[in-house]
Amino acid sequence: MNELLDAPWWVITLFVIGILATIGVLITMFFTLGRRPRKTWAEDVPAVDTEEFLLTASGMINAPLQRGGTTELLNNGDEYFPRILEDFRNAQKNINFSAYIWEPGKCSEIFFATLIERAKAGVEVRVLLDGMGGFRTPREGIKQLRAAGGIVKRFRPFHLGKISRFYKRNHRRAIVIDGSIGYTGGAAVGDKWLGNASNAKEWRDIMVRCTGCLAVNLQSAFSAPWAFVTGEILTGADFYPDFAPKLANADNEPATPSPEKKKPEIRHINVVSSPSGEEHPLRVFFILTFLAARKRLWITTPYFVPDKHTRKSVALRAQAGVDVRILLPDSHTDAVPIRLASHSYYEELLSAGVRIYEYKKTMIHTKSIVVDDDWSVVGSANMDIRSKELNQENVLGILDPDLAMTLAGTFERDLQDAQEITLADWQKRSIIQRLKERLCVLFAEQY
Repeated sequence: MNELLDAPWWVITLFVIGILATIGVLITMFFTLGRRPRKTWAEDVPAVDTEEFLLTASGMINAPLQRGGTTELLNNGDEYFPRILEDFRNAQKNINFSAYIWEPGKCSEIFFATLIERAKAGVEVRVLLDGMGGFRTPREGIKQLRAAGGIVKRFRPFHLGKISRFYKRNHRRAIVIDGSIGYTGGAAVGDKWLGNASNAKEWRDIMVRCTGCLAVNLQSAFSAPWAFVTGEILTGADFYPDFAPKLANADNEPATPSPEKKKPEIRHINVVSSPSGEEHPLRVFFILTFLAARKRLWITTPYFVPDKHTRKSVALRAQAGVDVRILLPDSHTDAVPIRLASHSYYEELLSAGVRIYEYKKTMIHTKSIVVDDDWSVVGSANMDIRSKELNQENVLGILDPDLAMTLAGTFERDLQDAQEITLADWQKRSIIQRLKERLCVLFAEQY
């Protein structure tokens, strides 16, 4: 120490800077200091099927409450890939594609072939690859698509001058055709999404096909990062068709509703989240959704590392008598440390009355929430801190009893291939297992 004190001033300065930098890294990786309020709560949250809830959620996250459009739930690659490719082939004006992962293989070859064909036919094709998730995208496919007239760009690729932002990824799923058809959910381009989740190599996942203003919402989730990366601002009706309800006809008389419209129109909120802001709207949106549950709160997520406020909101609903169930991966997971971190929360949630299940058949990558009989949340976000605070994400909150009941039925079928974790059995796990959990949960702020 005396030798250090006798060193030149610039050596001492560099030493102090090194110590401070190390402390800063440790705080960033392991602590929540200054990141979130000490307490998060809401009093008298209305039920999800009320106008009060919709207006509260819309106002709180500064996202418009909209109506109209259609939704269709598609399970596993055997259902959603044929529909996506069919809509690509029918595209007349533009295809905008954003998904986190693009890996080489059969799925990649099919997607490139279809996009290249449409680009040659004069359709504007834009593909936004994440700089990390799309790192393995075949260069030859990119080259051929560009030669056909398509545009392929990368979101935050690795550059020495941008290392501090490299870990903030674009995880959004926003696939939009002609501004009127869109897809969101958990799937991306990779052979593990092919098939029907019939074996350990085929992932269990869902996508939701949207039309009308729901698709326009997905367009906005694509357009903002596209403008950030390329500078191109997408404008006009080719990208944002007008699906607003027509209130009057040419004679200023009330429009006559279509006779086939028997059920209420879908109401929805589009939540886009970015780490550039500190409000973290996705976190607030999830907590509001959970606290609004009266009968049912069913969550499926592949990565479960919620902050303490989110966990508390889930536990409170279970303690209030709500049927709270969480479906997670078992050892088939592709992220063992994250699974071990999630295990550290099991006892807390099980003690509150939450029912936890682990899917046994294959890796489950589904991201969905069902509340009561009416409200669903689907999109790109996982139930972890990274999705809420570090990634670019997008989800749709949809008030549609048909979609909610379809998702609930899918959840119940998935439970048939899952094992329930009971509190009594969980408390018998070994000391070694508990130590692993404690170690992995130290990095919760990075998951």
